[in-house]
Amino acid sequence: MTSNPGSEHLTSHHRDTLRKIFQHPVSHNIEWHDVVSLLEAIGTVERHQDGKIKVTIGSETGFFDNPAHKDAEIEAVVGLRHLLTSAGYSEGAPS
Repeated sequence: MTSNPGSEHLTSHHRDTLRKIFQHPVSHNIEWHDVVSLLEAIGTVERHQDGKIKVTIGSETGFFDNPAHKDAEIEAVVGLRHLLTSAGYSEGAPS
């Protein structure tokens, strides 16, 4: 099982969301508020007036659009995978 930076402080709900983000094929039912909760637990989230959020995890930063619906869009999930991988997280998230 892969070790992730700071993963010991994540709730089981956060770890489940992390697993869904790395799931193949991309899950279509990852609720955006769950994603934001995970990101706030492992980094910083800044909401911008244009509907985007800026996420910083360690030295890595990414920008994401708030989805039109409650679930994260596929493009956002792919972007989250890249950001999380660059920040040291992986699909081998601890359970």
